[in-house]
Amino acid sequence: MATRFKNGVVKYFKDNIGIIIALVAMFIFLTVFPTTRSTFLTPKNMFNILRQNASNLFLATGMTMVIILGGIDLSVGSVIALSGVVAAGCVVNFGLPEAVGFIAAIAVGAAVGLFNGFIICKTDIPPFIVTLASMNITKGIALVLTGGAPIRCMTDAFKFPGAGYVGPVPTPVILMFIIFILAALMINKTQLGRHIYAVGGNVQAAKFSGISVQKVKFIVYAYTGVMAGIAGVVIASRLYSGQPTAGDGAEMDAIASVVVGGTSMSGGSGRIGGTLIGVLIIGVLNNGLNLMGVDSNFQYIVKGLVILLAVYVDFLRNKKAGR
Repeated sequence: MATRFKNGVVKYFKDNIGIIIALVAMFIFLTVFPTTRSTFLTPKNMFNILRQNASNLFLATGMTMVIILGGIDLSVGSVIALSGVVAAGCVVNFGLPEAVGFIAAIAVGAAVGLFNGFIICKTDIPPFIVTLASMNITKGIALVLTGGAPIRCMTDAFKFPGAGYVGPVPTPVILMFIIFILAALMINKTQLGRHIYAVGGNVQAAKFSGISVQKVKFIVYAYTGVMAGIAGVVIASRLYSGQPTAGDGAEMDAIASVVVGGTSMSGGSGRIGGTLIGVLIIGVLNNGLNLMGVDSNFQYIVKGLVILLAVYVDFLRNKKAGR
């Protein structure tokens, strides 16, 4: 068992050596940079990075599977907003227990994912268009329900998933690693995971081998919706409110994390382990830019360049492999 674990760790580092080096280089730079060396590498800031990027990991696990399939999901940011509004609204407007609000919020995320999956499976409309449409629909529903104003909820139970602690560890950090482990097992150790890679690699070959392509796509988009619903609960809890503007741009951070983590935009290849490192790279990048006092508007430019660079590296890798 020990040898098997050791071999798995060695393989993980070999598979992700490039992005691990990039992450370590970022840590070294921010540790020695004059304006960040006293604040970056502290336990408080490390937990802060993990807490703030837990929701991105939830989205990124689903986005990894979607992109391996050769698809995309642009609706997850809007699902965060709607699910957060539903969670807070159930408690504040209807007096329901917080647990009911959380379940309702996750169910809303699942419903959007099921909607996306159904339309994509039953029509020839590209996933980009379907999820772009559902992004706007979901965002509009959140704005209509709230009138554009946040729904504040300050109960201790509501604050626990996003701002609570289990001992010294923030609750979102614990959830982050639970979700990561479950996603890794799902894609690496189950039949569904093998089918996801098969469909993404060659749809026709997957069909001829007896795989239900529509079923695989349907499940993956539903899973992505659930992850967005959980992210919405955590963010609303952390902000003490359901905000119709929450999640703006979250889909871009998720896509960036997945691509930086080595998942090919062409479909058929990618690793959840790489996605975890991609999430950490994007999180450290955001945190480092904030600590250096870089204007938040400029940060969009930096992240855009990171995505472009990662996609270009993926293009070169596919070209070399003859794909």
